[in-house]
Amino acid sequence: MSTPRTTMGEFTVWDYVVFVIMLLISVSIGVYHAIKARGQQSNSQFLLGDRQLRALPVAMSLTASFMSAVTVIGTPAEVYRFGAMFLIFCISYAIVTIISAEFFLPVFYRLNITSTYEYLNMRFNKLARYIGTIFYITQTVLYTGIVIYAPALALNQVTGFDLWGVLVATGLVCTFYCTLGGLKAVIWTDVIQMGVMISGFLAVIIRGVVIQGSFERIWNISYHGGRLNFWDFDPNPLRRHTFWTIVVGGSFMWTAIYGINQSQVQRYIACRNQFEAKLSLYLNMVGLWITAFCAVFTGLTMYSIYHECDPLTEKKIKAPDQLLPYLVMDIMRDYPGVPGLFVAAAYSGTLSTVSSSINALAAVTLEDIIKPYISLSEQKLSWVTKGLSLMFGVICIGMAALSSLMGSILQAALTIFGIVGGPLLGLFLLGMIMPCANSVGALSGLAISFLLTLWIGIGGQVYQPLPDQTRPLPLSTAGCFFNITDTPEPVTGSPWTTISQATEVTSRPVIADTLYSISYLYLSPIGTVIALILGIIISLLTGGMKNTVDKKLLVTYRDMLCFSYLANKSIHSENTIANEELEGTADTGKVNPTFSDQELNNSEKQNHIVSATYL
Repeated sequence: MSTPRTTMGEFTVWDYVVFVIMLLISVSIGVYHAIKARGQQSNSQFLLGDRQLRALPVAMSLTASFMSAVTVIGTPAEVYRFGAMFLIFCISYAIVTIISAEFFLPVFYRLNITSTYEYLNMRFNKLARYIGTIFYITQTVLYTGIVIYAPALALNQVTGFDLWGVLVATGLVCTFYCTLGGLKAVIWTDVIQMGVMISGFLAVIIRGVVIQGSFERIWNISYHGGRLNFWDFDPNPLRRHTFWTIVVGGSFMWTAIYGINQSQVQRYIACRNQFEAKLSLYLNMVGLWITAFCAVFTGLTMYSIYHECDPLTEKKIKAPDQLLPYLVMDIMRDYPGVPGLFVAAAYSGTLSTVSSSINALAAVTLEDIIKPYISLSEQKLSWVTKGLSLMFGVICIGMAALSSLMGSILQAALTIFGIVGGPLLGLFLLGMIMPCANSVGALSGLAISFLLTLWIGIGGQVYQPLPDQTRPLPLSTAGCFFNITDTPEPVTGSPWTTISQATEVTSRPVIADTLYSISYLYLSPIGTVIALILGIIISLLTGGMKNTVDKKLLVTYRDMLCFSYLANKSIHSENTIANEELEGTADTGKVNPTFSDQELNNSEKQNHIVSATYL
C-alpha cells in the first residue's frame, strides 16, 4: 500500500452520522447546563463552575484544549516530514507540569482570583494588568483562528465541503454551546472530545498496522527512512528541532501556556481545592503523553504507507497539513463511518480549544476591563459575560482567515505563543520571585522583550529558514505508478527544497540566516530571559530595593508539594485533638490535609510584608 489512489473517496451516510452525533453531543451538553442553571446561574458559576470541579474532567479538558486540531492534523505531518523527534516534547510536558503545579498554581489559588492578570494589578499596577490582558486577548484570538481553520481545511480535503462555510459553522457551533453553558459545558464537552480525538488516532494506527501486517514493519520502515531521529544533541540554535530546542525552548513555551495562560489557569483554579487543582495538572501530563504518542505513531504510520510515493511531491495534495486527511480517505474509504470519526476528531479538537478560549476571553475582559469601571448586578454581569462570549466567537471566526496565510499550522500556533507568551512569562516570574521588582522595571522589560521576539518572529515568517537549517527528511516517489505522459519528480529529496537557490541567496539579507532563522521554540526563552534581566536591572536603578511586597504574592518553599506536606504534618503533630476538631479540616474530607487552609492562616498571623532587602 505505497501508491496513493488517484481519486479520493467521499463521505458516506455513516460518516455523516458519526460526525453529526459528535456535534449534537457537544451542543446538547451546553444546552443541558444552560437549562440546569436556568434562573440561578451566577457569574462565578458561569466562568468558574462555582469552583467545585473535580480533577479528572479538568485534566482531560486541559489536555484537549491545547492539544487540539493543531495536534490532530499538524503533528503527524510534522513527523512525516521531520521525524519522530516531536516525541521529546514529553520531557518538556513533565517539566512544565511540575513548574505549573508547584510554582504558579499555589499563588493563583490562594489569591482567589478569576483572571490571572488580576495578579499583575496586585503586584505592580493597573497598567501592567491592562497590558497583560491585551497581550492575552491578541494571542488567543490569533491562536483560535488557527485552530478553527485547521479542521475546516480537513473537511474541505476529505469531503469537498466549502472551506469557509465549514469554518464559519465550526465557530458558530462552539460559540453557541459555550455561550449557553459556561465553563461546566466547556469542561464536559472537552471530556467527550478528548475521547473522540484519541479514537481518531487509534483508528488510523490500527488500520495502518493491518495494511502493513505488523507494527514492527511500520517501525522498520520508519527507521530506515530516518524518522526515528529522537536524540539529536546539536546545540546549534538555528536548527529547528533538536533535543535542546525542544526540551529548553519547549519547556519555556508550554510553561507560558500552563503556568500563566488564562485559558488553562481558569480551569484548574476552578477545582474544589488546591489538591484537586494540582492533581488535575499531573493527570493532564499523562494525557499529554498519551496524545503525543498517538500523534507521533500516526505520523510514522503515514510515512510507512507513503514512503515510496509521497502524495505531496506527486501533487495529490497542496499542503503538508492535508497529509493526514488524505491518508484517512485513502485507507479508510472502504470502512463507512471511520472517515467521519477522523473528521469528528479534528472537529472535536477545534470545539474544545475555541470554547475554552472564548470562555477565558470573556472572563478577562469582564474582570480586567469592565468590572473595575462599571458596577453591575450579578444578573447583568451574567448577561454581559454571555454577550462577550458571543462577540469573541464572531471575532475568532474572522481571524481564522489570517491563519490560511501562515503556512504550517503547528509552527504558526507555537510561534504565536513564543512571541507573546515568553515576555508575559518573564513578567509573572519577575513579580513572583523578585521582591525588588517594581512596575517601571517590569513594564520596561516586558516592552523590550516583546518588541524583540516580535521582530524575530515576523522576520522568520518573511524569510523562512532554508532547508539546511530545518532539515526536512528525504521523501520518495520511486514507487508511484506514472502514466506514459507523466514527468516523474526526482525519486528522492523533499518538495521543500525546490526553491531556486540562486534567487533565494541573492534576495536574503544576512540576518535572515542568523537571527531570523533561530528555532521558533527559542522565542519563548528569549522573551522570558530578556524580560527578567531587564526588569531586575531597571527596577534596581529606579529604587526597587525600597519595595515592600505582600508575602501572598511571592512564591515560597511552603508552596511546594513536599514542603507543604511536611509543614502540615508538623503542625498537626503539635496541635491537640481538640484543636484539630475546632479547625474542622482534619477529618471532614472537604479539603485535603496536604493543602488545608491552616498553613495559610498561620502565615497570615505572621508579617505578610516582605522587603526587597530580603534578597
